[in-house]
Amino acid sequence: QVQLTESGGGLVQVGGSLRLSCAASRRMMLMGWFRQAPGKEREFVSALSWGGGGPAYGDSVKGRFTISKDSAKNTVYLQMNNLNAEDTAVYYCAARTQRVIFSYWRESSQYDYWGQGTQVTVAS
Repeated sequence: QVQLTESGGGLVQVGGSLRLSCAASRRMMLMGWFRQAPGKEREFVSALSWGGGGPAYGDSVKGRFTISKDSAKNTVYLQMNNLNAEDTAVYYCAARTQRVIFSYWRESSQYDYWGQGTQVTVAS
């Protein structure tokens, strides 16, 4: 069983920054982030592969969020800059054990494991 441990959520002011981390208990091929705001569907944020290609970003975060990884630690990071109220959500780390083509990275059904979620609140 793979465990994903998330950290880094919290409360920040509009225009501020946060950095999320997600550590997997073993090597995964694809790791990413989704988010879900109250009353809304889960939304793809970003993903990064250990097998090459990407990274991928959701349209609403392009140019503001950056995903990166530390291969030695099986960890991905999500640097979130210039945050706005619409970024308020629970952020979930997701991981997949097998390779999958880039076009599927945005689909939550492609991921095998999920973290418990971390709350990000952007206050005006």
